[in-house]
Amino acid sequence: MISINSIKNGNVIKLNGDLFTVMYFQHFKPGKGGAFVRTKLKNFKTGAVADKTFRAGETVEDVRIEEKKLQYIYNSGEDYFFMDLETYEQMPINKIIIGDGIEFLKEECELTGIYCEDKLVNVEMPNFINLKVSDTSHFKKGDTASGGSKPATLETGAVIQVPAFVNQGDVVKVDIRSRKYLERV
Repeated sequence: MISINSIKNGNVIKLNGDLFTVMYFQHFKPGKGGAFVRTKLKNFKTGAVADKTFRAGETVEDVRIEEKKLQYIYNSGEDYFFMDLETYEQMPINKIIIGDGIEFLKEECELTGIYCEDKLVNVEMPNFINLKVSDTSHFKKGDTASGGSKPATLETGAVIQVPAFVNQGDVVKVDIRSRKYLERV
């Protein structure tokens, strides 16, 4: 247990049985009344961000986490199999834990596994990934009504909008968080 006064950005705490990352905190000491701490917390399971206010002096459970590098190998139904790059142990991870970026996952992609008390609680996808365009329509000259972009299917099956000059077979850099094309590689 740690005092709420000593938390920092990036700390992981446990509230009501759920794990949260402290994204933001600010101490307040109003003229009247006791001091308090405003925080912005991100839930590990759902990814939801919530504001929470604590009274100064309250204690919360501090959780130690460990990060391990994992490499994606293959999937089988709902389970995606990863290899721990330190021990070479293979483990299945349910697609719910991986989250939204799963459609950009390709073989040999490296991710970060977040462990709490030797149990995997979250998987962090890389922010950017290079993927090959497997299919895209031909852009007709003069057709700029769509803003000069067109849909492209990537090698993982994900569909994103790309500029008109991107062709089938090109490798593009994608921001997984925003699902946006960044550049041609």
